[in-house]
Amino acid sequence: MDLHLGRATASTAERAAVDAELGPPATRWEGGGRDRAEDGRVSYGGRDARSQRHLLLPVLHAVQKQIGWVSDGALTYVAQRLTVPPAEVYGVATFYSMLSIRPRPGRVAHVCDDIACRIGGANPLIDQLTADFGPAGTPRGDATWIRSPCLGLCERAPAVMFQLAGDEADESHAPAAANQVNAVLGGGSPAVFVPGSTPQTLPPRDESLRLLRRIGVADPDSLDDYRAHGGYEALRRALQLGPAGVIREITDSKLMGRGGAAFPTGVKWSGVASAPARPHYLICNADESEPGTFKDRVLMEEDPFALVEAMTIAGYAAGCELGYLYIRGEYPLATRRLEGAIAQARARGLLGLDVMGRGFAFDIVLRRGAGAYICGEETALMNSIEGYRGEPRNKPPFPTVAGLFGKPTLINNVETLFNVLDVILGTGPAYATVGTEKSTGTKLFCVSGCVTSPGVYEVPFGTTLREMIDLAGGVRDGRPLQALLLGGAAGTFVPEEQFDTPLTFEGTREIGASLGSGVIMLFDDTVDLVDILTRVAGFFRDESCGQCVPCRVGTVRQEEALIRIGTGRSNGSTAADVELLAELSLVMKDASICGLGQTAPAALQSALALNLLGVGASGAADTSTTPESSTGNKQRTPDAS
Repeated sequence: MDLHLGRATASTAERAAVDAELGPPATRWEGGGRDRAEDGRVSYGGRDARSQRHLLLPVLHAVQKQIGWVSDGALTYVAQRLTVPPAEVYGVATFYSMLSIRPRPGRVAHVCDDIACRIGGANPLIDQLTADFGPAGTPRGDATWIRSPCLGLCERAPAVMFQLAGDEADESHAPAAANQVNAVLGGGSPAVFVPGSTPQTLPPRDESLRLLRRIGVADPDSLDDYRAHGGYEALRRALQLGPAGVIREITDSKLMGRGGAAFPTGVKWSGVASAPARPHYLICNADESEPGTFKDRVLMEEDPFALVEAMTIAGYAAGCELGYLYIRGEYPLATRRLEGAIAQARARGLLGLDVMGRGFAFDIVLRRGAGAYICGEETALMNSIEGYRGEPRNKPPFPTVAGLFGKPTLINNVETLFNVLDVILGTGPAYATVGTEKSTGTKLFCVSGCVTSPGVYEVPFGTTLREMIDLAGGVRDGRPLQALLLGGAAGTFVPEEQFDTPLTFEGTREIGASLGSGVIMLFDDTVDLVDILTRVAGFFRDESCGQCVPCRVGTVRQEEALIRIGTGRSNGSTAADVELLAELSLVMKDASICGLGQTAPAALQSALALNLLGVGASGAADTSTTPESSTGNKQRTPDAS
């Protein structure tokens, strides 16, 4: 039995939003009129109808954008148009946080309360919104506000994203301090986020930059300006080298993936290029959702043509005719600029059936996510593109063998692809001379939290944590440093005696840490780390797809134990809660399907090992420090909140 959604019907506006994406329905079997006599005898479906399922998420986006929410009638009409069972349409629509199946005003402020924004003043802002407007989700007129996980604006915390509905509405980022969330949602246009989050590009400019070299120099909206600053020289050389030559240079460069797994890029490209099944697909994973991470957003906003060029080179080398650029739904400015870059490149013959007149066919489809951290996992991302819930798949088979639509698929993230341009403009061996033997090239780090100059920094591999802190101006206001989180919410806390560790894949591995998504977040002595880690636990609880029991249940139990510890409600059995957290960590690491469950306990376990919470890994209270100690660790009391 399928879901019939109360046999609701779509409104005229909802039908128009769907038809604008899919074109008008041809038959009544897919929601058209009933004036075709042959429709009474013939139905059209099968493979041709099912082949449109990958348009499900864009269609739901179109309805949400036009109406502000997705009604049962709209879900029913979408199911008819795509011949997808209504229950599955409902399942996809309810999977993503940016889509609402309940009535909602046309103006929604997503107010970030994640870890960087908590440090930056999100809680007082939320208190003001609650007092002056009403609790989260309260509709008033054409506006409301809701709490949000990290919006990727950590260097400008606290952050807000305005989600707007209607023909002329356009979503935007804004620093929360700008007009205090649009004068507490009283009206007017929300402030547009102004980029400029790369301190090294400000005077005096660091002329050694490679990945960031065009930021602040080239116009991100102009293809001509991009070419005037060296754009498309790499693609021209790639076409001279040929596919095998490009892969040889990438392999010789020893370029490792920058998405966290650190897989050799040349091996991945070679595997897809040699796969016998056709067609081959390329995916750029731009679903950057790790709390504390914003480097890919800055690259896409400020140098969008470079990503288009790099994807074209990757598609050429691996024999892919079509690439999907899957961008995070909470990145409106990056989305607009990439759409413009793709359109300009296509109009100038740099994408399409005959790229640069060389008989090479490659094009890019931009696919927008809708608020699901799990879709940063490569197989969940593929499910999302195909029109399914973004739930990870079991591996093997790996994407290079059977990925998107069951075909060989090359997946790289934004930073990895940006490095490709430098490799091809020079040579692979020349690129490998930068950094260290096992970690070549430069790396982008997202520095935020209690730091003087937050932002994206580019440094050669081998730079130490201590040097990174100094580069960003040190701890804000000269306060004592309580803790440093490396790698993001799924990363680890690093003690000060390890700050001289070189930031390389091998260096961090030796101290039991990882570079992860390149997050370096500082916490001074004023920060309540129990509150921070409880928020991290809440993030993983919310973002678990729920497919496997260890992650679905483990993330909930982890948060519950932290709440008991933080509020002094362990009833004298804090040690039991710490032991429970250790057991949960083992189970989630060993039995979760994907990296979300496997790394969800990482930050907490490292904090307990370093006794950052005033409760050791054994559950015993730390008696060697006081609330006034230089570490800033706060002693919890039964009445603490």
